[in-house]
Amino acid sequence: MQLTELLERQVTRIGEIAEWFADRSFLERREALFALDRAGQRRLYAVAAQAEAITLADLVPATTADRTEVRQHGRNSLPVIKTFRTFEKRFCRPSDGTARLFGYNEGTSVKWFGPGYFVAYAAGENPVWTARGDVVVDYFQVPDQAVVEGWPPVIPNEKGLQRLIFSGTRDFLRRVTDGVTIGAAYKGERALDHYFVLVREDR
Repeated sequence: MQLTELLERQVTRIGEIAEWFADRSFLERREALFALDRAGQRRLYAVAAQAEAITLADLVPATTADRTEVRQHGRNSLPVIKTFRTFEKRFCRPSDGTARLFGYNEGTSVKWFGPGYFVAYAAGENPVWTARGDVVVDYFQVPDQAVVEGWPPVIPNEKGLQRLIFSGTRDFLRRVTDGVTIGAAYKGERALDHYFVLVREDR
């Protein structure tokens, strides 16, 4: 059974989804996740509310050195041309020991809309935010220290055309299984009813 079929069957247990992903390769996971349409991503996000809380270590494993890139391959449900729907969120841990991650969005859209830098952190004690996800990808903030060598220059999300996509936005992440994440986008505090899947590339 394919992942799309499993979700269309209105599966209600995140354990069934996690079992489906068990022992599948990175390429198999990516292919299955990228086949989900908006309804499938919405359903996966709803079921993932039952999952174990995602942590920053799910995005950048604790064994990864500071300022070392971890690539998460993604596909979103935005009503844009196909080449803009696939992207990578590239994360790193800063070297100051704080409980946060730095990152940006890599893909075809970079040359048009900029890198879309963000700071990711735990939702903490905010019950409204934790109901959406346990990790916040916050575009209100950009890295204030050195990032990975070779990444694009850090610029505010209010600058240039990237303000149309990233300015005033936060994404909220839920864990699906190890290395697989589902996110929902919010503009301010308004849900956009758009989602994205991420699958971690382990090196």
